[in-house]
Amino acid sequence: MPIDFLGIELAHPVVNASGTFDAIAARRAFGDALLDAFPFSAYVTKTVTGEPRAGNAPPRLWELGAGMINSIGLPNKGLHGFLAEDLPRLAELPVPLIVNVMGGSAEAFAPLIELIGARDEVAALELNVSCPNVSTGLDIGAEPGPAGELLAAVRHLTDKPLIVKLTPNCASPAAVAAAVAAAGADAVSLVNTLRAMAAHPRTARPWLGGRTGGMSGPALRAVALAQVAAVRAAVDVPIVGMGGVQTARHAAALLAAGAQVVAIGTESFRDPLAGTRVAQGLRAAGKPQQTAGNAVG
Repeated sequence: MPIDFLGIELAHPVVNASGTFDAIAARRAFGDALLDAFPFSAYVTKTVTGEPRAGNAPPRLWELGAGMINSIGLPNKGLHGFLAEDLPRLAELPVPLIVNVMGGSAEAFAPLIELIGARDEVAALELNVSCPNVSTGLDIGAEPGPAGELLAAVRHLTDKPLIVKLTPNCASPAAVAAAVAAAGADAVSLVNTLRAMAAHPRTARPWLGGRTGGMSGPALRAVALAQVAAVRAAVDVPIVGMGGVQTARHAAALLAAGAQVVAIGTESFRDPLAGTRVAQGLRAAGKPQQTAGNAVG
């Protein structure tokens, strides 16, 4: 079930959602067996920021009946640490590499896009303008104007495909998608997590160290399906759909709504081989006909 996504050949339409599968840690745990049975057709990295980040104060997770809330806060080694330490290891994976980057402004995004986009190991970049766990990023992606202005300011910095990760925490993700597509985005991905809060079971005060976090998992599935369909009606660029995917049937629904690629997030915490299971299920059932974009096969 191979597809052509932005000129990148994928063996099947199932990838990981950024920040939900640590390939470096998984290889430490499982060795090179991970390379022989990698569960995704492309690997999307955790978010890289210009400067190193420690992340939010603990506690960082709250389990829900139908998912979880996380307030991780994008811990990472920063741009230069990523290039020196993580990129060489990730380049050994047997699939194309998509690097997720985030900044609070076009000026902050610029060195990330320029330096990472110049690396041959990188197939595409995903611009995170939608993380609800930090103060920067969300404001850019919540309104069509600022989001479009960001893309217009950075599009010339790389020839690599740019995917914009959209937030569900706004009035109209479809309007934001249309703005970034008009400004040069090659694709969009959605949905990121919904802003949420957990109460301490005894004090009723906010449980998470960052007070609020992002809700993901099955509880998000219906929201994701509706927003992917709305974005597909507004734009012609390819869509990476995500939100609550646990089975091939869930993935097929997003594909039928207009996605070309489906990303798995929270389910990978429960089942590290969820990507393989979902891809095999799609292959066995036969995926729905695509409604738009450049997927083939």
